[in-house]
Amino acid sequence: MSELSTPTAQRLRRPSWRDSRLLFGVLLVLASTAIGAWVMSRADDRVPMYAAKSGLVAGQPLSAQDVVRVDVQLGSSADDYVSARSDLPPDSFALREVRAGELIPRTALGPRAQATNQPVALQVDATSASTLRAGSVVDVYVNRPVKPDTGGVGAVGSRALAGAELALEGVTVVGLSEDDTVMGGLGDTRAVQVMVPQGKVQALVGDVDLGARITLVAVPGAVSQKAS
Repeated sequence: MSELSTPTAQRLRRPSWRDSRLLFGVLLVLASTAIGAWVMSRADDRVPMYAAKSGLVAGQPLSAQDVVRVDVQLGSSADDYVSARSDLPPDSFALREVRAGELIPRTALGPRAQATNQPVALQVDATSASTLRAGSVVDVYVNRPVKPDTGGVGAVGSRALAGAELALEGVTVVGLSEDDTVMGGLGDTRAVQVMVPQGKVQALVGDVDLGARITLVAVPGAVSQKAS
């Protein structure tokens, strides 16, 4: 009867640097570490900044409710924008338009003395106001009453109006009345609040006091994106 051969046990060998699997594992660990360090370093480059929450218009006072914090990478441009590392400066006003979601440039904020636009409420032609919303950019036209000594006569109980004249260009609507229309002496009107340059306020208020008809014409494609 023949004897069965006895298998010889194989001695385990220590892994060698020449083992391709070991080299691959080491490279994978090194790559993962390098990528992780790169991601962390990139994340550390982000800085907190203020962005306009719903859109800002010139002359608007700012509060914490008007802005939102965003973390962004700006590099050397960080000093050009308002940092969110601290509260907004007191007595802050928007000096120009900033669209919703945009970072707020330092040059776009200033004290009340530098804010050159004022909100003015106007009773405007209801038809011209029907397509507007807060944030619309409009041109303001006025039809002034004809002076009595010119002999101008309109409908019974009303005064004649002169032709429309452009009073303001590219001003921003910041609010509209809840009521659709209000009956006025010159027809259906609606209250609309617009931002008016300080130098133009007196003349516009004078036209209102004279009973001029105010018409707002939207500027095509120009909307400040301020939420209503």
